[in-house]
Amino acid sequence: MRDGIRNLIFDVGSVLIGYRWKEMLLINRCMSPERAQVFGSTVLQDPMWALFDLDELPEEEIVAKYVEKYPDFAEDFRWFVKNCHLMPTMRPRVWEEVHRLKVSGYRIYLLSNYSKRFFTIHTKDASFFDDLDGMMVSYMVHQIKPNPPIYQALLDRYDLNPGECIFFDDKAENTQTAETLGMDILTVESEEHLLDFLRKIC
Repeated sequence: MRDGIRNLIFDVGSVLIGYRWKEMLLINRCMSPERAQVFGSTVLQDPMWALFDLDELPEEEIVAKYVEKYPDFAEDFRWFVKNCHLMPTMRPRVWEEVHRLKVSGYRIYLLSNYSKRFFTIHTKDASFFDDLDGMMVSYMVHQIKPNPPIYQALLDRYDLNPGECIFFDDKAENTQTAETLGMDILTVESEEHLLDFLRKIC
């Protein structure tokens, strides 16, 4: 085991699972590449998405806010939310490494921003659940990364020492908060980047 590290904490999206949002729009929605690019860079990048992750409002109300703000994409967005099961892609090689590290003695945790419905749908076939020692997802506490309270909620619930943790996330602002709290971090650039790191831990 890596010196001093006992706990591996993973984000879910773009870490333990992948996203095919562009393929979903191009193939399943038959959207033009130009329209898909605009949809991805505006609608899907809107900070308002945090309303889903906080899970404090009914999904229909959040969708209505998007429709009001982006009327040209109203039907596309309704379709996107309804068909969210089409977005995730599985990463079995990563899950195998997580399992190997669990067997070698590490404890495995999740720390992720997700609504309850999206999380349930996106992770329903994920084998990494069998290796979890705990998780903190934003819908559980109505707090989101990169704000410190959701990190602290995980640490407190499972009595974790941040100095014994590595946190994996694809967004630098999220790993920065973890580093501020005393964790080792990896800002995940790709599936291969993550795999290379995990293979070297133990």
